[in-house]
Amino acid sequence: MARDHAAHAALRHPPSSCGQVHASPLAHRLGRLAVSALHAELACAPKPGLVTPFDSGSHTDMDASTFLRSLFALRGYFVAIAQAGIDNAPFARLRDLGIAAEAAMLRATGGINTHRGAIFSLGLLTAQAARLRAAHARAPAADAVCQGVQLWREALLAAPLDPRSNGQRMRAQHKVSGVREQAAMGYPLLHQVALPALRTRLATGATREAALAHTLMQLVAQVDDLNLLHRGGAKGLAYAKAQAQRFLADGGTAQPNWRDQLAAIGNGFVQRRLSPGGSADLLACAWFVHCQEHA
Repeated sequence: MARDHAAHAALRHPPSSCGQVHASPLAHRLGRLAVSALHAELACAPKPGLVTPFDSGSHTDMDASTFLRSLFALRGYFVAIAQAGIDNAPFARLRDLGIAAEAAMLRATGGINTHRGAIFSLGLLTAQAARLRAAHARAPAADAVCQGVQLWREALLAAPLDPRSNGQRMRAQHKVSGVREQAAMGYPLLHQVALPALRTRLATGATREAALAHTLMQLVAQVDDLNLLHRGGAKGLAYAKAQAQRFLADGGTAQPNWRDQLAAIGNGFVQRRLSPGGSADLLACAWFVHCQEHA
């Protein structure tokens, strides 16, 4: 796909939260931060198999402009779910907000699923970050936000699943856990994998883009990504993990030519139609919980 100059220009200025939600300044601040985290994930490039401002990865039905339309549609959701966290609302309220947000996303994108996973995970983390900050009058640690999602463990595990969804079919077919189990366990992949990788790269002076790309590959190397399973089966997942592990073993984004290496890996992903969308969702979540410590 040719470089989308309009989309790239828009990516330089992330959308703010809409002003239609009656919520506290804290809810608006954290809602904007959640959207900015999704924006940062989209802007990061190169990302093997995933949509960036410059290409559509392995996707033929979406590009950066599709993601931007979705982000604009979701601005109010993240503010509303932050306010629900501040209000210590029951899980049913969070779920209702998520269902409405998914409908808004699909309307904005013409039925294309750009952010379903993020609506779930980033929504829960935004609610918990807001809840903890309101309760303790200070920004919570990223790990505390992740583990705090266990507050809703029973409700998460009891919530009905759609057996027709791609994710649920992959869970059943390959006997792997999904994001619901991650949430119920307090997102161990975030505080044990993504956050350490992100912080280590940032501490060395890496740019945001390099730190995010490195963290993404750490996740691809370790996550049983349901999107990869759906698109490539067990062989596709194993291939993606092996490529990510090799990239990391060679130094990851500490290498001078890391962009060229990721572009080459991306070519292999596109040839196989692989897209690590679950890992991308976790990347945005990691960036959010990291940034909210100082917001």
